[in-house]
Amino acid sequence: MKKILLFILCLCISSCTLAKINVDVLSERTTLENQILGTYNALDNEMLFVASVRGVDSNGNIRKLPKHSQEHKDAVEALQIISFHNDDLQYFKQLGWVGENNNGLLTSFSMAKDNISQELSGFAQRYNQNEFDYVVSQINQSREIVMKRVIEMNENLKDKDFPKIKKIFGKINIETSLPGEKIQYENGKWGIRK
Repeated sequence: MKKILLFILCLCISSCTLAKINVDVLSERTTLENQILGTYNALDNEMLFVASVRGVDSNGNIRKLPKHSQEHKDAVEALQIISFHNDDLQYFKQLGWVGENNNGLLTSFSMAKDNISQELSGFAQRYNQNEFDYVVSQINQSREIVMKRVIEMNENLKDKDFPKIKKIFGKINIETSLPGEKIQYENGKWGIRK
């Protein structure tokens, strides 16, 4: 009898397993934020489509490109400008020369060129203040064009929603900032992303 109880006890102990628990964290984004992201992603995909359209059909004839509004063309160009300057922007952020403000734009800080890592010193020495200001200005103008295009593309948004859109883009840009980069909190104070 003791052997049977011991056997059953061993069987019970050995058959117990730790259950694997999967926890999915749901997005804390609001419906409006999700709408804006969806519209932005559609615009971004459209930019990729424009860049990949072939100008010649399968018979070798030149195809006419589809007609688009000037606002559409401006938004695609703005996305291309943002993409073109992305590497420089990442370096600017690493150097502490810019930060993401809470209105979806970049804020410039001093172009301090002392105490720069060996890795970034070559890049930092290539930029003068005018070039830096020009790139930051181009990125900010392009971001605003994209924000306005998001409003135009979304039937639920109006021009009066522009301040809300800027705040949402600011929140998204801050959320995607890397540790060590300057960010502006909702209360307007600046800090370093942890």
